[in-house]
Amino acid sequence: MINDEDLTALKKQRNAVILAHYYAAPEVQDVADYVGDSFYLSKIAAGIKCSTIVFAGVKFMGECAKILNPQKDVLMPDDRADCFMAHMIDNEFIKECRNKFEDLAVVCYINSTTETKVCSDVCVTSSNAVNIVQKLPNKNILFIPDKNLGRHVAMQVPEKNFIFNDGFCPIHEHMRIQEILALKKAHPNAAVLAHPECNEEIINTADYIGSTSGILNYAAQNHNTEFIIATEIGIMHKLKLANAKKNYYFPDTVPKCLNMKLNTLDSVVKVLKNGSNSVHVAEELIEPARRTLVRMLELA
Repeated sequence: MINDEDLTALKKQRNAVILAHYYAAPEVQDVADYVGDSFYLSKIAAGIKCSTIVFAGVKFMGECAKILNPQKDVLMPDDRADCFMAHMIDNEFIKECRNKFEDLAVVCYINSTTETKVCSDVCVTSSNAVNIVQKLPNKNILFIPDKNLGRHVAMQVPEKNFIFNDGFCPIHEHMRIQEILALKKAHPNAAVLAHPECNEEIINTADYIGSTSGILNYAAQNHNTEFIIATEIGIMHKLKLANAKKNYYFPDTVPKCLNMKLNTLDSVVKVLKNGSNSVHVAEELIEPARRTLVRMLELA
């Protein structure tokens, strides 16, 4: 196990900063310089001063950091870590929709490939999607790739016409309402906090629907002492750090993103030592993909 002094020395050698998503393993979150959701980490990556970014997340996150910092070396602790949802959109479908619908804005969830971002007009996260879509002048919104987040946004912005495709996060989509209801029966005073990537049944039972950071803030500020959490188990680490006296309940079928859990402390140390798993984005894709991310940061 590496000690703090040795880790600091490795980071200094590479002039490196470690970013970690809330879904990464607790020991990785503990050594990260910044821990957050996709929106927060995107903002950090856009303005960070360093030579190397170690991104403990999944592939699209590393690509976003590289797009926003093409001159920096972006390292993934494990280059197998990917997001299934990011690949659940056929870019030909985007072209078909552009031909079919006038006054169309293609709104792309940040959980998407670089190629999909290139085909889109603006990127969003679960933290800012409603705010950004409300600001768009377009009447028609193609929201990709997550149908569940898209449906949630559509409910908040009923004046616009939404088109979806059948993309989803397997971890959130496959959470079962029966397990949430069983928890509610066992803990009747607990508030249900759900990520908008969850399926419709779970969203309809939730007392609060929000991003990972939104769930953390709600649990910290709310007077309740019991919460049923409908999102990935990695958030438990920050929930307990924020208030260990409160109780947090997760479904029996633990919602765990195995790709996120590929980011281990050992793999972080390894890439700091040898500079492996460097993220590469085709040069011709960087600027058009960057436009969608910069527009997100501007509108949000």
